[in-house]
Amino acid sequence: MLREMPTAVVTGAGRGVGRAICSELAGRGYDIFATDIEEPLAADTAAALCVRGRPGPEIDAVSAKLDVRDEAECRGVASSCIEEFGALDLWVNNAGVLITGNAWEQDGSARKAMLDINALGTMNGTLAALDPMMSAGRGHVVNIVSLAGLVAAPGEVAYAASKHAALAFTLGTLFDLRRAGVRGVHLSAVCPDGIWTPMLNRRLADPGAAGSFSGKLLTAEEVAAEVGELTERPRPLLTIPRWRGAMVRLFDAMPGAMVRLTPLVMKDAERRQRRYKRLIESGRWPKRD
Repeated sequence: MLREMPTAVVTGAGRGVGRAICSELAGRGYDIFATDIEEPLAADTAAALCVRGRPGPEIDAVSAKLDVRDEAECRGVASSCIEEFGALDLWVNNAGVLITGNAWEQDGSARKAMLDINALGTMNGTLAALDPMMSAGRGHVVNIVSLAGLVAAPGEVAYAASKHAALAFTLGTLFDLRRAGVRGVHLSAVCPDGIWTPMLNRRLADPGAAGSFSGKLLTAEEVAAEVGELTERPRPLLTIPRWRGAMVRLFDAMPGAMVRLTPLVMKDAERRQRRYKRLIESGRWPKRD
């Protein structure tokens, strides 16, 4: 029997931001199709959402293995979601990978991994979702990008390049939809500051990742809450926190000045990274209720 509840596909749902987004959306009444390249992790996320007595509305959640680099797999998940729930209302492209280091020190496999997952994976998921959404005349694709998609990030150059591509594809596709007269389908790019997830928790002493600690280190739950709000009021671009978006745009608008200031900026970023390391290792951050 089909249910009259909104439905969401989330990629990279097995841990970190993806898992937190699933929980946030379930709390808002979404049935969840959790996907991850590690299927057991996706299954665990789905199972946790269906636990009896869980706060929030009663929802249904299923899971599947998904390698976002495979366009056919993405389209298969879109079809499976519609078969399972009767509709596809929201698709969140969250899967991503970060490999740090100077650009000239990274090999081709590292560059390819980030471009294939962060950029091509976002494209594959977006296009898989658009087919049924355009047919239905409604839907929303949310792409988790990064502030690195707005500014060149020292130590994370190939990562930033892949995120720039994801941002351009998101906004450009939205422009094309509106040019084609499609009004009911929305695309949003979410650009958060550094997030305390498994992607970063191994990098507290990694100088290549210092840029990710240079502003406000976020929790997965903070980002998920913003994504939840975005589903209620779609907008093309959301930076988290908003003031950091304005700051990095200013940096990006003055590349000459930024070249000269980079040593000072990164020195401060490394200082902040060390401070977060002390706070985290002492249990003083993040604060738990």
